[in-house]
Amino acid sequence: MTEHTNLLPRDGEAFLFPDFFSDEESNSLFKALANNIAWKQEPIKIMGKEIMQPRLTAWYGDNGKSYKYSGITMHPHAWSEDLLLIKNRVENVSGYTFTNVLLNFYRDGNDSMGWHKDNEKELGINPAIGSVSFGTSRSFNFKHTQDKDLKAKILLTHGSFLLMAGSTQHFWYHSIPKAPKLTEPRINLTFRKLL
Repeated sequence: MTEHTNLLPRDGEAFLFPDFFSDEESNSLFKALANNIAWKQEPIKIMGKEIMQPRLTAWYGDNGKSYKYSGITMHPHAWSEDLLLIKNRVENVSGYTFTNVLLNFYRDGNDSMGWHKDNEKELGINPAIGSVSFGTSRSFNFKHTQDKDLKAKILLTHGSFLLMAGSTQHFWYHSIPKAPKLTEPRINLTFRKLL
C-alpha cells in the first residue's frame, strides 16, 4: 500500500492499482460475469421520482446481508467461484475484509452512475470500498462535498482495482458520467463490508 500515491488531495484516500488482473484473467472474468451473474434493472427513487437505473445491477455476498439504497432493497445471491477469486485477491492486497459486492453492468456509454457517496449506515463510519473494473475504460470522477474547486478524475481500465478508504465517503462524491461515443460494455464490482 505504501508505494501507491493517494489520488485525493485531502479528506480521504483513493489508491489505484491499474493492472491488478492480467489481460487474460480480465477477459476470462468479464465473460464469466457477463454470462453467469443474475443481472437486473430496477427502478430507483431520485428526488421523489421513480426512474429505471441506467445500468444493470446485482448483489452477492454473505447470507442475510441485504443492502438498501435509493428506495431499493437488494437480497444477496451466494458467492460464486469467480467472485470469491476476485474478493480474495482484493482482500489480500488491501488488508480489508468484505462481506458483499455490488455489481454494475454498463452496457455502453449511455449507462452511467450519478454523483453519490457510499455512506449508507450499514457500512459504518469510514467504510473501505474495493472497486474492480473489467471491460472498456471509463472515467471515474470525484468532487469534494464542501470545496467545489476540489476535483479528481481517474480512468478505470480493464483489470484495474481502486481502493477508497478513510474519510472518502464523508467528503467526496463520485460518479461515472455518460460517454455516448462508447459502444463497448464495462462490468464494475464494488466490494464492501456490511456491519
